[in-house]
Formats: sequence, structure tokens, C-alpha cells
Amino acid sequence: MITATYTIPGMRVRDHAERVPLDWCDPARGTITVFARELVDPARDGEDLPCLLYLQGGPGGKGPRPVGTSGWLGRALETYRVILLDQRGTGRSSRIDGKVMGALGAREGAEYLARFRADSIVADAEHLRTTVFGGRRWSTLGQSYGGFLTLTYLSNAPEGLSACYVAGGLPSLDPDAAEVYRRTYPRTAAKNAEFYRRYPHHAETTARLADRLAEGDVLLPDGDTLTVRRLQSLGIDFGMKPGYERMHWLLDESDDLPETFLHQVLARSSYADNPLFAALQESIYGHGAGATAWAAQRERARHPAFAEDARPLLFTGEMIYPWMFEEIRALRPFRDAVGLLAERDDWPPLYDLDRLAANDVPVAAAVYYDDMYVDSGLQLDTASRVGNTQAWVTNEYEHDGIGEERVFARLTGLVRDLGGGLTDG
Repeated sequence: MITATYTIPGMRVRDHAERVPLDWCDPARGTITVFARELVDPARDGEDLPCLLYLQGGPGGKGPRPVGTSGWLGRALETYRVILLDQRGTGRSSRIDGKVMGALGAREGAEYLARFRADSIVADAEHLRTTVFGGRRWSTLGQSYGGFLTLTYLSNAPEGLSACYVAGGLPSLDPDAAEVYRRTYPRTAAKNAEFYRRYPHHAETTARLADRLAEGDVLLPDGDTLTVRRLQSLGIDFGMKPGYERMHWLLDESDDLPETFLHQVLARSSYADNPLFAALQESIYGHGAGATAWAAQRERARHPAFAEDARPLLFTGEMIYPWMFEEIRALRPFRDAVGLLAERDDWPPLYDLDRLAANDVPVAAAVYYDDMYVDSGLQLDTASRVGNTQAWVTNEYEHDGIGEERVFARLTGLVRDLGGGLTDG
């Protein structure tokens, strides 16, 4: 159902909202709303253009809210209708927050959250493709976790896909959260070393700040205590550009803990806008038998350089820890449910290895060699095991390289040069 039609400079926009089953395997369990935003060049609105579905990073990422046609979006609008999906549980797609989780018990909450993984998101997308957008094959552009969704899509419904573009997000075909963190802690340590190489005076800044926070009486504007480990979690930004510079300017005004510093720390670490990112971070690796069992926390114990009293103080990366669901206000209602998810050892499979090996849908993937979040070695192993896949390996970009127009242009060029995407018929 179209809920609104309007124009943003350079884009004609249609908002779509559809009811879909909460559980695609048991539709009787109720429905949720899935929202998608359709964008088209106003001059081409009447044309029968192919669709490009953008799969946002995450987990727990809502579709972009565009304000202009810069970067990949402007390039895509030259030839596509672009579909921006709010993945279930985010944005306008039956958003999950603390209020929702507070109304559920621990076990019911865990079962509810388990219905918001890649398999369900792909089923939602297929429903939109076949019922709202004409049923023809469409292409996908997957950023980060969007690449995980892409391989689930290729496993479950390749008949819906014309071509797939992935930026920094080819997942391991043997999902194992413990292996991911074994690889990414050293990468995160290397990013810290580069930060302190650029800004050596901040070794003293962070030591002084950590010593003050260790006293335990520094409060953020929402009343949460600012702990050393919460400060360390801001290192998640080191995998983006210009993350080092953002951290530098934050620390530059940290002496005496002014309000401006505390407000910025709160904004960067509250998860108020994307609690599912934290709640589902390790569950995206749940695949078959075996529990994720707080893999990031277990691996951290093997790296004493990341201890709260180590100096220089090292910042952590894309790691979610059990203490976050105690210390961070927006995450507390998720605590018990996420704890049960961490114990779960019977996950449905995410990928069909035989189907992926025989894949004929063109796939072009940008692999960022120094990626702090998605290990390039695991990405290249996956590229070698998925049929009709081309990998472009580069160290020119960080994890958010999709923001550069050249990245999308390079990916589409790789597919075009080898014959283009698949068509119906």
C-alpha cells in the first residue's frame, strides 16, 4: 500500500507499507509491518525502470533517509528505481525498542528477536518484489551486513535476483562468531596503533580520562554511569572515515569532563536509535548447532592489551558485551532475551552451500583489505566458493567506502563488462 507520494530535490518518492507474517514458517503467529521507500529520478518516473534494492548494514539498520543525490544513490538513480528497505524491527518496519521488549518475557522476547534475522528479512524483500514491485528480477546493493543478507537471498530465492553488489560485507560461509573475533581483535589493535601514531598526545589524554572514570562517579546526561569500558566501545568508529579524526576532536575537549563531551559520548554509545544492532550482533552468526555464547567477551579475555587498566588504553571495535545490557539504558530491556539468544544452539541455517557454489547470478564485491569489522581473508574465501562472483580488493577505503560514488560505479562496471545482470525469461 502506498502511504505517501512526494518529491525530495532530485527524487520522486513513494512510501510503501505492507503487512507480512511475523514468522514466515507459521503465519498464524501474527503480522508485522514492513516499510520500503521507492526513489526515482523525477524525469524518469513514467519509465519502466529496473529496481535496485538497497540492503542496509547492521544488523538493526534502517534504510537511509536521503537528503540529496550524492554518492552511490545519484549514480543508481541514473538507471534504476531505488528501493530503500527498513529491515523488520527498524525505522517504520514495526520497530523494536525497549518499550516493545519490556512487554515481553525473557523467553518470549528471545523467540520474538529470533524472527528478525536474515532469513526473515529476505522473505520480506521477496514479498515486496512479487506483490509491490512487479515481480521482475531486481538487483541488490548490500552494505556490510547487507552482504550477509545477499548470500541468504542467493541461498533462498536466487530466482528473484538479477545482479548483486556487495560493499565490505561478504560473510564467512561457515558462520562462527568466535572465529570472527579471533580475526578482528588484532585488526582493532592495529587501528588503535594507527590512532596513537597520528595523535600520540592522546595516550596521556586517555590514561588520565580512564583513571578518572575508574572512580565510578561520572554520570552521562541520561543518568548512566560512564565506565572505562563504555568509553573504550567508542573505538567502533575506527573502522570508518574519518573515525580517527572524530575521536581526536572528542578527546580534545575531554579534560574536566565538560557537558559537551558527555553529551557526545552519550550520543555515540547509547544505541537508542539502533538497539537491534547490539541485541542481534552475535546472533547473525547463529547457524546450525552451537551457541554464540558471548564470543566477543570470551575472546577479549585472551587480549590483555584491551584491559581497562592497560596503557595506552585501547578502544574496542564492533564487539558487543553482556555488560552493555546492564550499563546502557536503551539496552537493559533486552538483557534477559539476549542472554537466552547467546545460549541458543539450534539455529536454522543461513546459507545453502550447494546452491551458492552453483550460483549463476552475477555478484561483484568490494573487499576492503584493512576492514576492521569483516575480515578480508574470510571475504575472499567466500568469494572463491560462490559461483559467478568477482572480488575487487582495495585498501583505498574503510568499511564505509560505499559513500564514495566510485565504489558503486566500479561494482556495476564489473558486472556490465561480463554481460550484465540476469533477466526474466
